Amino acid sequence: MNLKTGLQLYTVREELAADFEGTVRQVAAMGYEGVEFAGLYGRSAEEVKALMEETGLNPISAHVALAEMLDDIDGVLKTYKTIGCKYIVVPYLPEEYRPEHGNFEETLKILTYFGEKITAAGFTMLYHNHDFEFTVVDGEYYLDTIYARVPAALLKTELDTCWVNVGGEDPAAYVRKYAGRAPVVHLKDFFMRGRQKDGLYELIGIDKKVENSGENFGFRPVGHGMQDIPEILKASVEAGAEWVIVEQDRPAPGQDPIESAKLSAEYLKGLGLMAK
Repeated sequence: MNLKTGLQLYTVREELAADFEGTVRQVAAMGYEGVEFAGLYGRSAEEVKALMEETGLNPISAHVALAEMLDDIDGVLKTYKTIGCKYIVVPYLPEEYRPEHGNFEETLKILTYFGEKITAAGFTMLYHNHDFEFTVVDGEYYLDTIYARVPAALLKTELDTCWVNVGGEDPAAYVRKYAGRAPVVHLKDFFMRGRQKDGLYELIGIDKKVENSGENFGFRPVGHGMQDIPEILKASVEAGAEWVIVEQDRPAPGQDPIESAKLSAEYLKGLGLMAK
């Protein structure tokens, strides 16, 4: 299967905060070929670049908040150019940028502007969805509106297959829908009882703190939940993806983030994606 496999480092964020270098070395030892950043934990671009060279990990991409881009897009681009990333990812659309706040046209202009800046700097910009973009506005999901209104030359997809499913669509079909525009796909597995969605955003650190019992919804290592991972991988190949990136927002009950990342790696090795 002609796909490379990376880990979104948000999966092991607490471990990174405690021991950035040691945690990255553990990720490399698991067999992942690359990583996607979600912050640099106080390290300089030069330090991170050296760590990538030491471990042999490919610095695939970086999730960069819109607020950080608005504050200093040139600094963002300089940092990740030094590290060697290929993709800059809009990871999340804060509520004030969504259609229900009445300024969605401005949001589309902002995304287009950043697409132009990021593309001109030699990167590719991606958009990473959640489930809220699967709200119908003017007859279509506003995730599709984003991709329709921001030219493909300026914006590609990073479809998060968990949130596509939670949003009510088939993940593999949605990846195929964006064939040719889907260089990176997020592999994320989960358990959900019925369509119970209470507390989902607490689980990724956005909403109020509640106990993650895993009874109604919980994230799982890839291959250990409800997702049809082989079909998603097949769709990713057909769509022309280069990378699939494992992300697990919270570990399953009784597990820790390192164990979760290892379990995902072992499952993918069993499918022939990663060297054993």
